[in-house]
Amino acid sequence: MLLRVALYRRTAGSLCRLLLQCGCLMLLASLNGLASAQNTAPVPTAPVPLPGFAELEAAGATIGEIRVLAEDIFDTQDPDEDKLLFRWANALHIQTRPEVIRRALLFKTGEPVSLRLIEETERLLRSKRYLYDVQMRPAAVHDGVVDIEVLTRDTWSLDPGISVGRSGGANSAGIQLKEYNLLGTGTALSFGHSRNVDRSSNELQFSSDRTFGSWTAVSLSLASNSDGRRQAASIVQPFYALDSRWAGGVWAVKDDRIDAFYNAGEIASQYRHKQDQAEVFAGWSRGLESGWVQRYSLGINYRDDAYAREAGLVAPTPMPSNEKLVSPFLRYTLIEDRFDRELNRNLIGRPEFFALGLASSVQLGYAATGLGSSHAAWLYSATLSRGFEPAPKQTLIASGALSGQYADGKIRRQQLSGQAQYYLPQSPRWLFYAAASGAVQTNPEPVDALLLGGDNGLRGYPLRYQSGSRSALFTVEERFYTDLYIWRLFRIGGAAFFDAGRAWGAEPNFANTVNAGWLSDVGFGARIVSARAAFSNVLHVDLAFPLNATADIKKVQFLVKTKASF
Repeated sequence: MLLRVALYRRTAGSLCRLLLQCGCLMLLASLNGLASAQNTAPVPTAPVPLPGFAELEAAGATIGEIRVLAEDIFDTQDPDEDKLLFRWANALHIQTRPEVIRRALLFKTGEPVSLRLIEETERLLRSKRYLYDVQMRPAAVHDGVVDIEVLTRDTWSLDPGISVGRSGGANSAGIQLKEYNLLGTGTALSFGHSRNVDRSSNELQFSSDRTFGSWTAVSLSLASNSDGRRQAASIVQPFYALDSRWAGGVWAVKDDRIDAFYNAGEIASQYRHKQDQAEVFAGWSRGLESGWVQRYSLGINYRDDAYAREAGLVAPTPMPSNEKLVSPFLRYTLIEDRFDRELNRNLIGRPEFFALGLASSVQLGYAATGLGSSHAAWLYSATLSRGFEPAPKQTLIASGALSGQYADGKIRRQQLSGQAQYYLPQSPRWLFYAAASGAVQTNPEPVDALLLGGDNGLRGYPLRYQSGSRSALFTVEERFYTDLYIWRLFRIGGAAFFDAGRAWGAEPNFANTVNAGWLSDVGFGARIVSARAAFSNVLHVDLAFPLNATADIKKVQFLVKTKASF
């Protein structure tokens, strides 16, 4: 009996071990089969990236279909922008019409791919205030033909705004209703009321840079001011691109206002100034050749300045002299095709384009008494600018200008000016900025005075604090660009700054009787950009501390001002 039990236990143990071994073998076989199946199954491959435009151009590709995707303000497919407020904004906003974008493209179906034209198109489109973003990319490549996708995203273009500002100790304010992209056509229309240290104004403005689908720009401005009226109108076909072959147009301005001479930021005298200006011109170019553009323009310019005493106001002594000039002119322009794309320079978080190539213009005209001019004179003007890269990522932009008259054997009303701007990025978020500018006048009229103060460079002083026939201004800033994107609407930055400058000269009405020497200030402030709005200039909120203050100057200047750049 005991032997039988022992045999049973041994047999049962052996059977269990056998079953366990069989199970393990089956499991291994199954795993091996699964592995084999996985090894023999096709492995998915990543999509092959499409070549860039530079490669396509080198390969001689031509342009096929061009797909324009004009997107709304906010991308509701993005969880950060899928908000009720943003959906409302999209619903209320009228999107830019795709044909508006399409007509602005410098390349067409059937043409060879040109990286230069694609980049220039991006620069042109990004200059439109009603567009927030512009992207152009290859969509498909087949048989030497590339389909291109043009993606744009709109800004909020209706500005039903109230604006306030303060600079140089003077306040300004305004209320307006302005649409930068009327019915998605790129047309701007506005009506508003504004008030500043000079005057209050009610103004109606209209502008369209693509009238009737062409490149013709039309603008109209009508203003009823507290001290007069101003009307301006223009119809101009510009040299809209580097390869443009012709330009032409007419513009006119009629202005009636009260102007003033200043001393230490206070009005010293005032007078009525009536000014009429107009110009008709036509231009021709052979387009872009070997990286350079030459343009020639012929025209006639009309300018009539009349000055008079105004009842109840202290008039200057002597009064400015009336002048009327009617001058046919010849203008020559030379441009080098060389641009640089950067980020976080004068804006926050948006691409910026710097013209690094040589750009110059020379104009010569003759005002003859036989045409109605008050005196005979040669009229001349010239501009010159050039960009440099002293080191990688560093940018230096230098420019100069000269204008004046030659009459009765002498130079008169001549002004020579120059400016330099330097950008030194220290990291993606920090940048050192420095600028210098100056001007020198020869035999100027009192109305030509160079002004310097809190509204144009010396942030710690009253506006128009100094005046003269010579001026110099130096500025250094340490700029900071944060990655804050508050509510996907506002980008935030900051700056600490130092300004130093002076305006001087012994010409009539130029004398600075108070604090006539060099002035300087330090300060700091915030920079706020409404990134998704067409009116998204940079809001400056600064505190400035004058370092050469007299008793009449506040020790702290508070400035709120909207500017085009950082």
